[in-house]
Amino acid sequence: MYEYFNEPFSFKLDLTPEQMLKVIFEYTAKIATEKKLENVLVLMANMGRDMVVADRCTVWLIDAANNELFTVVTHAIGEIRIPYGSGLVGSAISTGQPIFIDDAYGDPRHNPESDKKTGYRTKSIMTIPFRNNQGEVIGAYQAINKLTQKQSFSTQDMDYLTLAAAYSGKSLESIMLHQEIIETQKEIILAMGNIGEGRSKETGNHVKRVAQYSYILAAGLGMSQIEAERLRSASPMHDIGKVAIPDAILQKPGKLTAAEFEQMKEHCTIGYRLLRKSKRQLLQAAAIVAWQHHEKWDGTGYPQGLAGENIHIYGRITALADVFDALGSARAYKEAWPLERILQLIKEERGRHFDPRVVDVFFEQLPLILDVREQNEDLFETE
Repeated sequence: MYEYFNEPFSFKLDLTPEQMLKVIFEYTAKIATEKKLENVLVLMANMGRDMVVADRCTVWLIDAANNELFTVVTHAIGEIRIPYGSGLVGSAISTGQPIFIDDAYGDPRHNPESDKKTGYRTKSIMTIPFRNNQGEVIGAYQAINKLTQKQSFSTQDMDYLTLAAAYSGKSLESIMLHQEIIETQKEIILAMGNIGEGRSKETGNHVKRVAQYSYILAAGLGMSQIEAERLRSASPMHDIGKVAIPDAILQKPGKLTAAEFEQMKEHCTIGYRLLRKSKRQLLQAAAIVAWQHHEKWDGTGYPQGLAGENIHIYGRITALADVFDALGSARAYKEAWPLERILQLIKEERGRHFDPRVVDVFFEQLPLILDVREQNEDLFETE
């Protein structure tokens, strides 16, 4: 039983990676199409609460004119105003640093006045400031009372709420200024792509390099600037389905068994299913990339065994970009290949693994591609 409720309540479980992605994509899609500030704040509070499995989540904003902090939306409570700098949220906003504590009443920064008024018992608190595009703190998320058996927030919860805060701060500014939020969507995609790669202990620079290679290849093939940019933004999600693959397979230092490889191959379909229902063009492109980046020109790839131009051009481009970068990077199961060996393999796989046109453009654009590789090289080798 929770000590901050007056009646028995069953513990909940933290979200699985797949559930987390569904929550993020559901809410970011809704926020992206919402124009009313109050509705956006409701969605933000709901997103934060659901992401970290909290009882309540408050979105705090700064009222500079009155030197106050206030909540337009907070679960189960109306608007609250406090002096700027007071309480845990005031401390987080003033310093620009996140705070999380297990026992609110054991921290002198906690302001218990709201609890006294409502009869609610605050226990665990996590507060994350959010910033605008100029890097200025404009408010904060505050999650209250973790609903899992542990009843305290973790560093992973902080990472997730920080992600939500980064999106929310920029979205709020965009709503206030009536601006588009497509750049924020791109950041979410890159961040979630990094999470997918991180579970297999690949570097965040891998998704950045693949994104840049994909853009160069798309432009070299004559695609429009808008479409090339869309592919650059979508390609970091190519391996997002890895969030559902067991660590024992993702991090295995040796060769996978036949059964393990079959399970690994499922990441393409999983990624597609996570993304396919979005109506946003960027996420639709990401769904295609996730599904088809392991297809091969000769039809021997997976998961659908597509061949030739039946493979979407996004999949054909990302396939080459991904293989080029993966072969040149050290992994738990292999050493990095020398450049000459990689280039020779790409030539040999022209018309087999890779679309011949994409290979030709790859070699035409090789100086640019190598510049990207050098500028975004990994700082640390995989353990």
